[in-house]
Amino acid sequence: MPKFIIACCILTEFILPVHSQDTIRMELGGYPVYAVVQDGDTIYMSNIEEAVIQPRKRAAAKRDLRQYRRLIYNVKKVYPFAKLAGDKFGEVTAHLQTLKTGKEQREYIRQIEEDILKQYEEDLKNLTVTQGRILIKLIDRETNKTSYEVVKDLRGSFQAAFWQAIARIFGSNLKTEFDAEGEDKVLNDIMIMIENGQL
Repeated sequence: MPKFIIACCILTEFILPVHSQDTIRMELGGYPVYAVVQDGDTIYMSNIEEAVIQPRKRAAAKRDLRQYRRLIYNVKKVYPFAKLAGDKFGEVTAHLQTLKTGKEQREYIRQIEEDILKQYEEDLKNLTVTQGRILIKLIDRETNKTSYEVVKDLRGSFQAAFWQAIARIFGSNLKTEFDAEGEDKVLNDIMIMIENGQL
């Protein structure tokens, strides 16, 4: 029976007429859209965003549920800062390559630092220690570099060592890496849900 089905499929390939397909690009409301012309009909094509399906959580103890909700709250609080760090780091790194002298680079970094502090200093001061630890991990996730490496790249080894010492006093570590498949799996799942608008 399976051989018969395979033979039918192969024969169908040769017997059925081949329909020509031409992809066309159009503007709709200022946005590019694509369509396929098939047998004189224009068929609109659209990309569907990836659907993320998370496993259903088992009925957890109230204490575990409170901790999970608290983690979601903390991640939502620091996520905008991690996203900003990733975007700014990419922007600054690209711009630094266009500057010719070390002096120009230092002045540019100092100006960016002043702008960020002016805009976000109060918000960052109000983060809890737990939120700060989550932010350190999320910066690694967004930039593919630990916070220590980011500071070292932009401000030098001395500044990186100084801020690492301060972080250690408060029980944190700027060299902490984001481990999406291990220790930070739950954190990564929350991040994926936030990015897909599910939280």
